[in-house]
Amino acid sequence: SQQRWAAADFADELVPAGALERDEHPRPDTSAEKLSSLKPAFREGGAVTAGNSSGLNDGAAALVIASEEKARELGVEPLGTFVASAVAGVDPRVMGIGPVPAVRKLLDRAGVGVEDLDLVELNEAFASQSLAVVRELGLDEEKVNVNGGAIAIGHPLGMSGARLVVTLLHELRRRGGRYGLATLCVGVGQGQAALFER
Repeated sequence: SQQRWAAADFADELVPAGALERDEHPRPDTSAEKLSSLKPAFREGGAVTAGNSSGLNDGAAALVIASEEKARELGVEPLGTFVASAVAGVDPRVMGIGPVPAVRKLLDRAGVGVEDLDLVELNEAFASQSLAVVRELGLDEEKVNVNGGAIAIGHPLGMSGARLVVTLLHELRRRGGRYGLATLCVGVGQGQAALFER
């Protein structure tokens, strides 16, 4: 995640706020050695640490959503088209896997297969959670969080969904992709997913 973040170009997505141009969360000096020395966060012998968990950060994001007619009237070229969305839930004790049924429901509704997805922005609450979602859905890891995810970038709770969509649409444009999926887990077993097309 940190390496992908360091190689990414977020210039089109960011608007500096005063003297701030970058968030303090991304840590370019992170190494495998440093990460392996971190203590488990929740239980002795556990695998979840501060290094493989998303950080809680501040942030703001904005999306301008308009009809095709209004965009044409204003002379604005849309970054993408919203295709469909879905929400779903699982047993609240199974934190983080909610995106799996939400994505399946969404792709079925849209008539799009996993193999049709050019990019996926998957909110990473924890590395173990995102890996479980990737494996359960059979996603191509090379298409998931290509600029690093919430573990590298941070997880500003109130705007993470908008941040996923902004990054997804900009990266689809850069790569000439067609379909992009944004998905996130939500508390108490919920999951959300949205499909976009360029």
